[in-house]
Amino acid sequence: MKKRVNKRREARAQKHSGNIAAPDNFIPYEQVRKEPPPLRALNQAQYDYIKAIDNNTITFGIGPAGTGKSYVSVSKAAQLLKDGDIEKIIITRPGVEAGEEFGFLPGTLEEKFSPYLDPVIDILHERLGKTYTQYLIKTGGIQGKPLAFMRGSTFKDAFVILDEAQNCTKDQMKMFLTRIGNNCKVVIDGDISQKDICGMSGLHDAVNRLRYIPNVSVVDFDMDDCVRSGICRDILLAYQ
Repeated sequence: MKKRVNKRREARAQKHSGNIAAPDNFIPYEQVRKEPPPLRALNQAQYDYIKAIDNNTITFGIGPAGTGKSYVSVSKAAQLLKDGDIEKIIITRPGVEAGEEFGFLPGTLEEKFSPYLDPVIDILHERLGKTYTQYLIKTGGIQGKPLAFMRGSTFKDAFVILDEAQNCTKDQMKMFLTRIGNNCKVVIDGDISQKDICGMSGLHDAVNRLRYIPNVSVVDFDMDDCVRSGICRDILLAYQ
């Protein structure tokens, strides 16, 4: 009985000391994490979108929320990065959100921009794993940059995603497009009907200007392509 009590005390002491040895069959989380399923199109519009990204330098994805525009583009970017075809993923969007600007948000520039990237980071966690995603963010393999700070940059060996592009002005869109360098894929997505800026959207203007030039593709989504949920589709119809 005394020996049994002593063993329990030793186990308790070891537990509180933080020096518990890993069991022989212990496998780190990242080694047992299941690979995500291959990206597959859920409808014809997504199929066209995937093919357009594969075959063009610039792809526009235009249409309502819930159609998978961001999910497809981020998943493609993650796969290309994982395969070594690009060196980094760059994610940007205009700093416009229901009339609020960066100056009204607390913290550093990175902290102010972080809420704009959260939906994209969630997709990267799913496709690459949380640990690897965080590593890539720290080492510059995944970069989030406000659109307003893009001037002077050159996109090279990168997959660049401009999200919520309906809130770009024409000048912002021109500035962004002229950053494109060698070995670069650019995906620009948004819903022109949901712009929060005055005047013509830079997204609308760019689609009209570039739709027919080589290495540019425009894929149009509609409400029938909504894959988020049945109620999301019903809400879109109610607001039409």
